Amino acid sequence: MFKALFHTLWLALQGFVYHYPLFMSYLWMLGAALFYWRHERGDPPFDRPRPLAGTPPVSVLIPCFNEGPHAEETLRAALALDYPDFEVIAINDGSRDDTAEVLDRLAPLHPRLRVVHLAANQGKAMALQAGSLLANAEILICIDGDALLDPHCAHWMVRHFIEDPDVAAVTGNPRIRNRSTLLGRVQVGEFSSIVGMIKRAQRSFGSLFTVSGVITAFRKSAVHQVGYWSADVLTEDIDITWKLQRSGWDVRFEPRALVWILMPETLKGLWKQRLRWATGGAQVLRRNIDVFLRPSQNHLWPLMIELCLSLLWSYTLLAMVVLWLLGLVLPHGLLPAIGSPLIPEWSSVLLGATCLLQFGFSKWLDSHYDHGLGRNYYWMVWYPAVFWLINIAATVVAFPKALARRSGKRARWVSPDRGVHVAAATTVPPRPVETEAAS
Repeated sequence: MFKALFHTLWLALQGFVYHYPLFMSYLWMLGAALFYWRHERGDPPFDRPRPLAGTPPVSVLIPCFNEGPHAEETLRAALALDYPDFEVIAINDGSRDDTAEVLDRLAPLHPRLRVVHLAANQGKAMALQAGSLLANAEILICIDGDALLDPHCAHWMVRHFIEDPDVAAVTGNPRIRNRSTLLGRVQVGEFSSIVGMIKRAQRSFGSLFTVSGVITAFRKSAVHQVGYWSADVLTEDIDITWKLQRSGWDVRFEPRALVWILMPETLKGLWKQRLRWATGGAQVLRRNIDVFLRPSQNHLWPLMIELCLSLLWSYTLLAMVVLWLLGLVLPHGLLPAIGSPLIPEWSSVLLGATCLLQFGFSKWLDSHYDHGLGRNYYWMVWYPAVFWLINIAATVVAFPKALARRSGKRARWVSPDRGVHVAAATTVPPRPVETEAAS
């Protein structure tokens, strides 16, 4: 009797572990296809946008912490925006390297550039708030200290604020700069097949789980209304997204608003990044689980259900792996014979085919803005083997960390892994480099 019940439970758990990502993959592809049909099909190329009905002023906010090696190229790309009325505000958040010297050297050379120095490290959320309070414009484009803006990025974002006064934020389309290592190449595919596709799908179905912290434009009055960015969360971008949407504001995704970024190229750096992301997601779950008690916010229920199911999926897979390992080491017959906890027999063919289909479709979508993505298609075979394991482990570890983290504790910066420096210097994409040379 025990063995029969155990076997039935195992099959149920295995079915959930296998079919949940399969179902979500097809749901993402469907949503992304709808988004392309509604919002991307027939539009002009990203580098030749249509004229705007108006050009309201824009403030580009760049919080910097220990960004000495990247600050100058980031500022030069931001100052080369193809937009008539903008300013750039660089916020040095108590950096301990030469960031302050780099910013002070550039400020007298560029009339559009303003530099703000915070005496001590306050965290990205506080740096953004300081910049927004000093900004002259109502529209704030917030980027990271290593990001290179495409010249037309502001144009594509501003149009959403002009078209609809209910739009509070427009998140852009980050592209990976460093592609010389295996981790860099796999992340190129990840940002297309996972990040970009999910944002397209979520926008098609109504709401975004998160804007991208590396490139998002905000309406300053909306950010002020919800109390700015929270200083006690590890992922201020996820938190502000939920605060805005719960207050009735609209948040959008603009795939033509491009920014080129550096990503971790070591396993240690990747683990720290994904653990921070997962912890931030768990913090959002804890803070917003009461959304189920508010029928007026039912447009956010699908996002919360997906977050809960993803958390359950990670812990279910962990439990299955533990049971499978126990079956290998315990005396024979103590536990019923079970198969692999990951792939139920021959249906792995369907899972693999779906994975390849998703990668191929997403690469086709983003190939309109980022050339050469097909060269990274081969490397995506490593994604399930490496990134799934890291992301699952990060989710499992992050949830108890988020529960144990004291509410109100300030979230401060930690210098991230920006990739292999030689690779980063030699694989900057063509668009920003051409702009810099022309200026």
